[in-house]
Amino acid sequence: MIDPPVSPARVVCVSLLLCLILLFVFLLSTCVGTIKIPVKIIAKAIFSNDSNLEVPRTIILKLRMPRVIFAGIAGFILSLAGVVFQSILRNPLAEPFILGISSGSALGAVIGIITGLSYDYGIPVIAFLGAITTVALVLIIGKKGIESDSSNMILAGVIINAFFTAIIMFIISFSYDERLHSILFWLYGDLSQTEYFQCILTAPAAIITFVSIYLFSKHLNILTAGEVVALQLGVEVKKIKWICLVITSISVGLTVSFCGLIGFVGLIVPHLCRMIWGSDHRILIPTASIGGAIFLISADTLARTVVSPNELPVGVVTAAIGAPFFIHLLMLRGSGWKQF
Repeated sequence: MIDPPVSPARVVCVSLLLCLILLFVFLLSTCVGTIKIPVKIIAKAIFSNDSNLEVPRTIILKLRMPRVIFAGIAGFILSLAGVVFQSILRNPLAEPFILGISSGSALGAVIGIITGLSYDYGIPVIAFLGAITTVALVLIIGKKGIESDSSNMILAGVIINAFFTAIIMFIISFSYDERLHSILFWLYGDLSQTEYFQCILTAPAAIITFVSIYLFSKHLNILTAGEVVALQLGVEVKKIKWICLVITSISVGLTVSFCGLIGFVGLIVPHLCRMIWGSDHRILIPTASIGGAIFLISADTLARTVVSPNELPVGVVTAAIGAPFFIHLLMLRGSGWKQF
């Protein structure tokens, strides 16, 4: 099957359509919860000073809105990262969670929780340092994979992930009470601690990463045809791979340092977008990014409403959807999936 031609007009139209869907999901997610708030009340609560609307105003502005905004940013970055990793490594199963980047952040966060650091700055900082350390290890160990066999980097991520997971389990075995609950909730993705400052920090990272990767969209298209072809066409393969991997990994590290381990977003959404709009990165990058925001906001809404007044970690919802999808991809790859 040949992908339909990609024109700037088509990219803009599809992106605008997805933005409208994103706006709808954003409003729906802001409305629903333990306490349902109609859209008209949301508008009044935000734009008026009516003292009778103080409770819904607090719920909307201090609890739901920062959480929904950050869920969108996190989904945007994680899905964009999935596109980059799958394209650079030419492997349909590559994504931040599988490559082990999230495990380093998790180890840092667990150490921060055990040592009593604050959720505002202490835990995110040490989690980010853990993620960056993991990125460096994966790139060093799988260095040859950037230039030749992508399986080297995949294996490096799996090995580091397994090693860090073992350390995390060792620490958990000595934990108790609230710290154990905090660790387990964070390991499955937790957006309940979200505040506006997290959105302020991650939004620029999302924009910079998106713009940087989109500038290389044509180069990524050429890379999917093979590195030999790319080199013959004058593409600086090694340089582009390093730039894309490093920029994307830093953004992922920053994101997961605030929200914990949310797997499969970077696996599910890019492939769905390929199936619908084709594999041309000029349209795949914006659709997968916006689609990731829609997906994670929807998943988080489900996580906090399905067992209301309690809530599930959002990673549980994404894993429940992602695991069967992952198995499906394995079966497709075994039959020679055309995209990779």
